[in-house]
Amino acid sequence: MVNIMDTKQSAPVKIDIKNISLKYSDGTESLKNINFKIFANKINVIFGPSDGGKSSILRLFNRLNDLADVTEMKGEVILDGVNILDPKLDVILLRRKIGMVFSKPVVLPMSIAENITYSLELAGIKDKNIHNTAIERSLKQSALWNEVKDRLDTSAFALSGGQKQRLCLARILANEPEVIILDEPTSGLDPISTLKVEESLQELKSEYTIILVPHSIQQAARTADYCSFFLQGELIEHSMGKVIFTNPSDDRTNDYVAGRFG
Repeated sequence: MVNIMDTKQSAPVKIDIKNISLKYSDGTESLKNINFKIFANKINVIFGPSDGGKSSILRLFNRLNDLADVTEMKGEVILDGVNILDPKLDVILLRRKIGMVFSKPVVLPMSIAENITYSLELAGIKDKNIHNTAIERSLKQSALWNEVKDRLDTSAFALSGGQKQRLCLARILANEPEVIILDEPTSGLDPISTLKVEESLQELKSEYTIILVPHSIQQAARTADYCSFFLQGELIEHSMGKVIFTNPSDDRTNDYVAGRFG
């Protein structure tokens, strides 16, 4: 692995991935001794071709690998000084701290407002003033407020695809997480909706640490403050986004960014 990092420009570390290796029951070695850092209040892009290890890394961050058929896992994922892979860790609290938005928006069969407050209700927060504040704040943060503020009591199913994706983001933001993971959040969206999501992320990074798996090289280049390129379970290069997309150090990174494979 080639690791270039201008330490003078590096932000504080939010998550430190140390010596992570992961193997599934079918013998697939999904991750091979991975070491890199997720920086606070930045957009941290993880990209590469299919089956490169991106999904396995994302699942580590909020312990979704607990549900997978993993036969071997080594290493640590340190969040604010705590190894989140510790079996004794409260996974529910972890998933409130690290929220995840998937590529396909899944809205709940209830109103727009209830989609936002559902997780607050599950957490035992019943205060309507807190609910109302969370609804407005999270919808504004996800750039959806102006489009839905007059129909909060209508079904979320009536929203467009792009609006549903931003509602899923708002639902995560209502919990006030510290880290937001987005797995190809604009893969099925039109260019205008994609732009709105990307603009939201640029604003959100002042308050949150963002981990993004983009749906294209172009999106990676537009959004990345820091970038990690994965290939066949290996971390090939980890650097500032402007370095990886203008002057990568590894020929494999250069070939992928240039579109020669993938």
